[in-house]
Amino acid sequence: MLETERLMAQALAQAAKGLRITSPNPHVGCVIANSQGHVLGQGHTQLAGGAHAEIMALRDAEAKGHSVVGATAYVTLEPCSHHGRTGPCCDALVAAGIKRVVASTADPNPLVSSQGFDRLRAAGIEVEVGCGAAQSRELNLGFFSRMIRKTPWVWIKVAASLDGKTALNNGRSQWITSDAARADGHAWRARSCAVLTGIGTVLEDNPRLDVRLVETHRQPHLIVVDSRLETPLDANLFIPRRKVYIYAAAENAAKKSALEARGATVIYLPGANGKVDLAAMLCDLAQREVNELHVEAGQKLSGSFIRECLVDEFVVYLAPKLIGQGRGMADFGPLDDLANAVPLEFKSTEILGPDLRIVARVCGRDRF
Repeated sequence: MLETERLMAQALAQAAKGLRITSPNPHVGCVIANSQGHVLGQGHTQLAGGAHAEIMALRDAEAKGHSVVGATAYVTLEPCSHHGRTGPCCDALVAAGIKRVVASTADPNPLVSSQGFDRLRAAGIEVEVGCGAAQSRELNLGFFSRMIRKTPWVWIKVAASLDGKTALNNGRSQWITSDAARADGHAWRARSCAVLTGIGTVLEDNPRLDVRLVETHRQPHLIVVDSRLETPLDANLFIPRRKVYIYAAAENAAKKSALEARGATVIYLPGANGKVDLAAMLCDLAQREVNELHVEAGQKLSGSFIRECLVDEFVVYLAPKLIGQGRGMADFGPLDDLANAVPLEFKSTEILGPDLRIVARVCGRDRF
């Protein structure tokens, strides 16, 4: 059992290497070892359309001159059994002569869900499931959320002073936190499928909201919540090779046509009070294969997400400074009782330069 846990830990480490590249596929790692526990090959899932973890591990073993006949494959998610962007991984393992597969968990994708295990067993391969299940699921909360809840995993990123202010009263916020915190924020952008902001931020700051401060092989999609289609045609958010989705509530055919000429996709999802229906938007984003949604918005839109119980997690950077009067993290409430406060669980804390990063999860949101 200790040997199994050691090799699965190595497979999970491989899976983590794919955090910024596999979207919309899950982050999966694979290690192939012989009966003595010696690693023959290993790898992780590549960019969408590229090889999955099992194929990368088989290729690695072949490149090193190792035969994998009779070996065990340790993989962090059930090998796929369907033809998608690539062929079925379970068939490749069978053809390679793998004798045993140890998998962390079943794939929640209904196109796979236990069918991969069934095909492996039908081919005479021993299958064990469960080792590393919690860690694999944690790495893939967005994928599990999209497959099971039919919505992305949503986190709100906030940079604030110690007293919770994200900007001065005049709107100035550059820069409350340090270079180290900003680079880490870009790393969180990079691991998401899409970055979301509101029209208020677009009009006030004209941000690019792309990944610049860390290495990335792909730019996440950009989502703008723009009820009245006020996004300027010359906004900085229009960058090459990035999908931009603009969600609106009020129809404006001329502006829609102009924005689509700039490369954006405009979707009408009207809700109450002339605003975009945020819950419906999340369902639509899931259908567009968004696993993780990274929200960087002003206090009003952030407050709307919180008020409608649409947030799963918060990534908060606190700078060691006090601002006093200024703009807060989120505008929701007022609450009548402290019992109605949003309950959070601290998942991690880390010092980044002079700043503190807190990852806090809404209690119970990961139980699906």
